[in-house]
Amino acid sequence: MPRLSVNGIDLHVVDRGTGRLLLLVHGFPLDHSMWHGQIGQFAATCRVIAPDLRGFGQSPVTDEPVTMATYADDLAALLDALNVTEPVCFCGLSMGGYIAWEFVARHRHRLGSLILCDTRAAADNEAARRTREQAARRVLKEGPDFLADGMIDKLFVKSTREQHPEIITQTQQVIRSTSPVSIAAASRAMAARPDVTGRLPDIDVPTLLLVGQHDAISPPSEMRRIATALPHATFVEIPDAGHMAPLERPDAVNAAIEYFLAEIRNLN
Repeated sequence: MPRLSVNGIDLHVVDRGTGRLLLLVHGFPLDHSMWHGQIGQFAATCRVIAPDLRGFGQSPVTDEPVTMATYADDLAALLDALNVTEPVCFCGLSMGGYIAWEFVARHRHRLGSLILCDTRAAADNEAARRTREQAARRVLKEGPDFLADGMIDKLFVKSTREQHPEIITQTQQVIRSTSPVSIAAASRAMAARPDVTGRLPDIDVPTLLLVGQHDAISPPSEMRRIATALPHATFVEIPDAGHMAPLERPDAVNAAIEYFLAEIRNLN
């Protein structure tokens, strides 16, 4: 992967294929490899850009505080560094979706469409903010092993855990290799993110919402409400998947994305 200087930090990024640009933004506390099932397929018809956010994957750690806006601004600067001028399809999962809301607010002119996977529009409540702060303090003290062990049941459905242990092992390896400083900073940034529910009716780009049938973090009922509030939204529930639908059920997710992109092409 090339390394590009972006906002004072060198970001690692996968950049493959040509055509309509698909920007894949990973969740917490992961890296671009969670999009393995999408990068290969869509690079045949699109230009796929899949970065490691600052402090994650092979992008270096900074000890500065971050916000969802920080990550969004990094992505806009990355597009500049890659000489991207056309509108992009921004696809984010979980924290990547939180970043998407800020990308819409701060860089709307760069956006052609949205794909939001297993994410939320509401801010954390007080209990969730306390939990994130506790996790941030613990990871700085103990390292990320407790997250690698404790998050799996929340991220993946039972069938994935039982039938695809390689996915679980790879995900745990990514979490364990992530800097505690980066994890703590992102956890605090998510706790401080704004509630964007009131903004939804003003987001006028075509939007696909994908959610795992058994996602307990961002349940289908909640994502369906987001879809209802957006002016141009399509909602797709992915059977037998949890919070990591693109990684758990890549065929179903890719089919939904393919159809969505084809619909956009027809509109244009």
